[in-house]
Amino acid sequence: MTVAVVAVLMVGGLLTPAPAHAAECNDAFCTPGITGGVVLGAPCADTSFYVFGTTSWGRLVFCGSPRRYEPRYFRSPPMMGVRELNSSCSANENAVAQAPDGLFLTCAFENNQAVWVRGDA
Repeated sequence: MTVAVVAVLMVGGLLTPAPAHAAECNDAFCTPGITGGVVLGAPCADTSFYVFGTTSWGRLVFCGSPRRYEPRYFRSPPMMGVRELNSSCSANENAVAQAPDGLFLTCAFENNQAVWVRGDA
């Protein structure tokens, strides 16, 4: 009986579907974790992860802390969707993105290359 249960569990484990690769996301419409109904200029909590929101009229905003004042929502630069930290962002200068783990990214030059870096740094 025990052998049969182990065999069923092993076969069941072999039949589980393979994880699907994430679909490409190149704009805010497919970016996960965007908070709806935020107020431009209102206080916000996290300037590092899942910082994006939309206003009631559809403007994309992000949670930022200029000069280390209390964080609040600002108008967002162009949003390029989901990108990987330290990957190339050539042709996306002055844009923002979100890493798969929710990290806020901005396109900046490092070592003469345009790459996605932390947006909260």
